[in-house]
Amino acid sequence: MKKKIVIVEDHPIVRRGMVQLINFEEDICTVGEAETTFIAHEILEREKPDLVLIDLSLKGGSGLELIKDIKKLYPSMMIIVVSLHDENVYAERVIRAGAKGYIMKSEATESILTAIHQVLDGGIYLSPNMQKKMLNKIVSGNNNSIPAVELLSDREFEVFEMVGHGITTKKIAEDLFLSIKTIETYKSHIKTKLNIKDSTRLIQFATEWRLNNQ
Repeated sequence: MKKKIVIVEDHPIVRRGMVQLINFEEDICTVGEAETTFIAHEILEREKPDLVLIDLSLKGGSGLELIKDIKKLYPSMMIIVVSLHDENVYAERVIRAGAKGYIMKSEATESILTAIHQVLDGGIYLSPNMQKKMLNKIVSGNNNSIPAVELLSDREFEVFEMVGHGITTKKIAEDLFLSIKTIETYKSHIKTKLNIKDSTRLIQFATEWRLNNQ
């Protein structure tokens, strides 16, 4: 039997390209597509796929939070992130959250099929550069060298990155389906962890960080 795959991606053209790529293979097939986290949950409950391809930027919620939800609800379901976000920024976080692979959309389409087969066979897929970076971090074991930004929780980091893109508190709340008060609380925690005194400096720091990590 073919392994079943669901694609969670909010760009129709990208989604369609993935469907065609996967369905051309003999051992895998797509059984559902979703552009929002809400629709994704409906499809996953109905289809119980073997593997899910997820973008981090979705309509109606966070791809990172969706990964965590899936691992709680379906522990054996495998996940690969396919995203525009730089792997140096997000790869380690998604692996910690429960994903088995990370692919940047700038990679060749063949990498998606390689990653799918590798993960379905029980492995983990990361680019050679990312593998080297994570192995060096494990071997060195030097926690004192960890940048302060990496100490932010996943949700705090999402808010921090959105601040760096110039998104207002109100819009962040809308995009993450949270209250403005909750976002303000996250921003307060971020300022404390990064030793930043006020919101203006937070915006400056987040913007500079984004520009240096694109």
